[in-house]
Amino acid sequence: MVRLGVDFGGTKIEVAALGDDGRVIARRRARNPGHYDEAIATVGELVDWADAEAGTAGAPVGVAMPGSLSPVDRRVRNANSTWLNGRAFDADLEAALGRPVRTANDANCFALSEASDGAGAGARVVFGVIIGTGCGGGVVVDGVLVGGANGVAGEWGHTPLPWPTPAERDPPPCWCGRTGCLETWISGTGLARDYLEATGERVAGEDIIARARACEEQARLAFARYVDRLGRGLAVICDVLDPDVIVLGGGLSNVAELYPAIGPVIARHLFSDSFTTLVTPAAHGDSSGVRGAAWLWPAS
Repeated sequence: MVRLGVDFGGTKIEVAALGDDGRVIARRRARNPGHYDEAIATVGELVDWADAEAGTAGAPVGVAMPGSLSPVDRRVRNANSTWLNGRAFDADLEAALGRPVRTANDANCFALSEASDGAGAGARVVFGVIIGTGCGGGVVVDGVLVGGANGVAGEWGHTPLPWPTPAERDPPPCWCGRTGCLETWISGTGLARDYLEATGERVAGEDIIARARACEEQARLAFARYVDRLGRGLAVICDVLDPDVIVLGGGLSNVAELYPAIGPVIARHLFSDSFTTLVTPAAHGDSSGVRGAAWLWPAS
């Protein structure tokens, strides 16, 4: 009994075959060529390889993708890999692979993976968060991925930063065409922009964290602002959804100092006299996208 999953990322495409116990039987990555027809062909090559390795012989495929499919015309929308937008991605994949395909937003697949057998396993309500180059989210309730009536459940990265300070009231533009989206504040890109504005120096997010650990004052202050903004964003999620577990993924989720600091910020803004939600890093790391894609189908 095997599931096949594909993580269709901006720079890489990954395939994995999972056994019914969640064990990875076969896994391979390739560069995403960044051109639509070539990328579809790359998915086909990877799936054929996984079929041969796992002996699945045409099993259906789940795909984690940027953006989502419009419920109006089943074409891609809201993808930060903008060359995907407007494409009939699932239909084109089905035609190329010759088998059924299910797609879901990559953050949704991340949440499904972690809720199924990861850091949120056994919890009733799980909110999965990706904080890396961008910012995404996904909701799983009773083991079922919640897509929503409009197919945008969990898209907290494109909601406004809550409770803005005076310094935050002239928000930066977002790639989506709006201004002040949460993604522009709490992504790695947002952290780098904040540090640039404070110091005039362009430094990558991971290097800012390293400088904060070395007690550089401006880096320490930038990280403190980052934690405060992330906590405010998560407090709104807790007010609306009140999840049992919040699982963090993406590059910034690997910052250990985040976890003892984030709870008090959420609690301070939460409309409650207690805060017991577990905030934890992902159990499966950067494998959760491809694993969650595989979980989109029952085992076959």
